[in-house]
Amino acid sequence: MFAKSLFAMSIAASLLVSSCAESPLGRKQLKLFPSDQLAGMGQQAFNSMKSEQKISTQPVKNAYVQCIADAITKHVSKDVFDGDWELVVFDEPQVNAFALPGGKIGVYTGLLDVAENQHQLAAVIGHEVGHVIAEHGNERMSSSSLIGLGLEVTNQVLKANDVANNQLIMAGLGLGAQVGVQLPFGRTHESEADLIGLDLMAQAGFNPTESVELWVNMDKAGGEKRQPEWLSTHPLPSTRISQLNANMPAAKAKYVSATDRPNCKS
Repeated sequence: MFAKSLFAMSIAASLLVSSCAESPLGRKQLKLFPSDQLAGMGQQAFNSMKSEQKISTQPVKNAYVQCIADAITKHVSKDVFDGDWELVVFDEPQVNAFALPGGKIGVYTGLLDVAENQHQLAAVIGHEVGHVIAEHGNERMSSSSLIGLGLEVTNQVLKANDVANNQLIMAGLGLGAQVGVQLPFGRTHESEADLIGLDLMAQAGFNPTESVELWVNMDKAGGEKRQPEWLSTHPLPSTRISQLNANMPAAKAKYVSATDRPNCKS
């Protein structure tokens, strides 16, 4: 038993050494899963959500969101996803959106009541795509594998395809059962995605200053229900606004030099 445990620890140590990477912002990451496996997980989770949740059939609203998503994903490296991104607008009151490995984006109609214009919605979509660019899902799954399940157990679970395993996959990808209630990614990932999304929306020709207005709106929408920051997995809107403003000069410069100026109409 001791020999097996020692062997497992040796394997884990080797993986830790060989699988260390850096996020787009230079933070050290642990990523144990190949990108094609994460893409398969994203497809599985997305298909599950499409079968379980109501999809919007409103052409104008769908075209509006699609226009913004297309403008954003145009500026995503092919190394992240080399294909056509799939967007689905879910007809649900949740104030939320998500993006998954494998080129999948979901937006809930409830978000359109808070993101008041194309620039603010671009900030959200850019943020969610930022999670994919930084491979936060891979990092989350890798950490969970080593801390809790073990690599072999995790791999066996991911090879299966049933409801229980879909929940595990969704949790690893940052979805979980409480989408729109308690967002799953931690503070570091959220702050990183904010800044990646800010840069991305500016490159795509959306006004980056509207990202601040978005979080003013989000703060109002949250009301008095919000937890203190030290009890939450997410930064407070005030913290996010400060971080965005600190990085705004560089984003504005990219916005000014952007060759695209999207005109997406709701």
